[in-house]
Amino acid sequence: MTDLVSSLPDITDAERHRILRVERTPDQHRALLTDIPAMTALEVGGKAKSSRLSADFTVAAWNVERCLFPDRSANHLASHTPSVVLLSEMDSGMARTGQRNTTAEMANALGMRYAYGVEFFEMGLGGPTERPYCKDDFNASGWHGNAILSAVPFEKLALFRLDQNGRWFCTGSNSAADPEQPRMGGRMAVAAIVPTETGPLCVVSTHLESNANAAYRHQQFASLLSMIDRFAPDIPVLIGGDLNTGNHIPPDFDWRVESLFDLAREQGYHWDLTPDGVTTRNSLITPHDTRRMKLDWFCARGLVGAAKPLLASLDTDGTPLSDHECILCDVVTKGS
Repeated sequence: MTDLVSSLPDITDAERHRILRVERTPDQHRALLTDIPAMTALEVGGKAKSSRLSADFTVAAWNVERCLFPDRSANHLASHTPSVVLLSEMDSGMARTGQRNTTAEMANALGMRYAYGVEFFEMGLGGPTERPYCKDDFNASGWHGNAILSAVPFEKLALFRLDQNGRWFCTGSNSAADPEQPRMGGRMAVAAIVPTETGPLCVVSTHLESNANAAYRHQQFASLLSMIDRFAPDIPVLIGGDLNTGNHIPPDFDWRVESLFDLAREQGYHWDLTPDGVTTRNSLITPHDTRRMKLDWFCARGLVGAAKPLLASLDTDGTPLSDHECILCDVVTKGS
């Protein structure tokens, strides 16, 4: 059950004490996810421009890497007039991004409705390359997650947890815990059903695990497809986001080793709306010259359309807005 709120409730002092003191096991982590209200809620706000989408429209999917520049990132998208924007790595109440609700600010700048869910409660200020952006020595909220922006109202919303076992929180052989980036939570997706001229459409913003192998991401994507089937049976679906394909698979970070592509095809999905090309770049936070990867994808069922060229994540003055390029596609809904 996903609660819909106008503002995510902050962690209480008692909850913070529990997070810091609890034994770092999967069972304890699942209990935290259940008991802390913000981990089972979506923040919903903004205003829709229209009552329903046309039969053809543009969708953007963008990992905005914490979203250091909400207004500039929104302006970067504005000329492409996307009707749906699928966002990942969005901060809310983090010192590194000025304690701003970056999703709400982008939605306001674009004149769109938004739904935002927590991937991680960040227990620290972030990694070494992020801390120089912190003017405070605390996080007002500590939220980091995924979002959907929409030009039309949401008919139905859900948060899907893809990792409840605390891969970034727990200790042990399967842990990805980073002492430079302590966090509670895990990879997740935000799903919405939106109205179009040809009927309802399910759109999903997701982010799969970076610090894992292909088999782990296969399992996450299989869980996601299963949850989508229950949430939005028998209607068109568009999934977009950073699937981390090839990540942590050196030396070449080859996305072709991932089995999730065939998994989706076997269930009636296709990948034809994804632009060609590498989707990562050097950025202010991630200065990696040699890591060039194709991580970002559209996966669709019951939809046709065309991929658009990659949108480089460089502002007009050359400032990198993210370590990911933005992917865009034109979608045509088939109707019933």
